[in-house]
Amino acid sequence: MVINPNALGMEIPPGSMRVQPSLWYADEPARPGTWADLLPARAGAGMQPVLLVNDEKRSVAWDQTLDADQAPDDPDDHDPVETLRHLWDWVQAEDGDEDDADTIAPFTTAWPGLAPPGELRDDPDAVAARLAAELVEDGRLPGARAGLVPARRSADVLTSLGWLGACNHTDTAPLSSILRSWEDRFGIRVVALHFDRLDLSVAAPPRTMDEALAVAAEHHAFCPDNVWQEYETIREYAAEALLGKQHWTFWWD
Repeated sequence: MVINPNALGMEIPPGSMRVQPSLWYADEPARPGTWADLLPARAGAGMQPVLLVNDEKRSVAWDQTLDADQAPDDPDDHDPVETLRHLWDWVQAEDGDEDDADTIAPFTTAWPGLAPPGELRDDPDAVAARLAAELVEDGRLPGARAGLVPARRSADVLTSLGWLGACNHTDTAPLSSILRSWEDRFGIRVVALHFDRLDLSVAAPPRTMDEALAVAAEHHAFCPDNVWQEYETIREYAAEALLGKQHWTFWWD
């Protein structure tokens, strides 16, 4: 289904409609308030706001990881707990060296289970709007274009677009099933989508080190490159990237 946001009575910047995959995207770069301005499209037509970002260093456009012809898959068909368990086991098998025990401590190679829900201290949409504005204003999303994607919830944006940015790790629908769980437990929103990177806002981030470690285990299964490429251990990642942080970012090599 393709819905023209211009028919919603909203003031939106000039843009274009795309049929496969279905989305609207702006012709000009986003302003700090653009994400918030487009939020009414969710209630009006079930279109989720997202910022679409090119990889300028590699001259790669955001739409080069969209596959409108991929076999249809639905996050409803994937259980987030089983998906995370499977990905955790894969990561442990892939790591499999003598340093692995230090990397994942205090966890073992056995899947530790889901982190408990966080305490929601702010409206998830308000947190997302603030993060989007901050990222654009600080120049951390160069040239980002506003987009509207027909999807039931923010977590489903990836699947609706057929986004393949994590294809070296797992398929898109399993990722969306995990994002749905994070929406429910941590109030996340998909704020920005890049060629191979994902930016999420977090309205209920972990507030203690134990909570951050539990979330870090899920992140390590979801996107092991966050730890493998940037940090020495899960404990370090939890302390520096998750504790009290309302911005989660992932990238897949």
